[in-house]
Amino acid sequence: QVQLVESGGGLVQPGGSLRLTCTASGFTLDYHAVGWFRQAPGKEREGIVCRSSSGRSTKYADSVKGRFTISRDSTKNSVYLQMNSLKPEDTAVYYCAAVWGMPLNGLEINEYTYWGQGTQVTVSS
Repeated sequence: QVQLVESGGGLVQPGGSLRLTCTASGFTLDYHAVGWFRQAPGKEREGIVCRSSSGRSTKYADSVKGRFTISRDSTKNSVYLQMNSLKPEDTAVYYCAAVWGMPLNGLEINEYTYWGQGTQVTVSS
């Protein structure tokens, strides 16, 4: 069964950090690009970062550049999103997604095949 599962969300104060994990089962991420998306209440889902399968190419949305970092552990078939200097506007449900090969843009929803169920991140004092 092909599945992506996110974990690591929670409540954090402004300026704090969280690390989200996306673990794949039923397929290997070795040949898949992985993206992280988020959806805040009342807003559309937006792509915030994409990583190629090799790791040689990453792309960040301006809203998270310099604060968020994507990485992968191939031994655990997992991808991580390290989020630092969190702001209240980062509050959203965060989703990981995967697609075979490398998408043209990387931050577009329709480029991805597999999706996780999402994990809530709340930034509040």
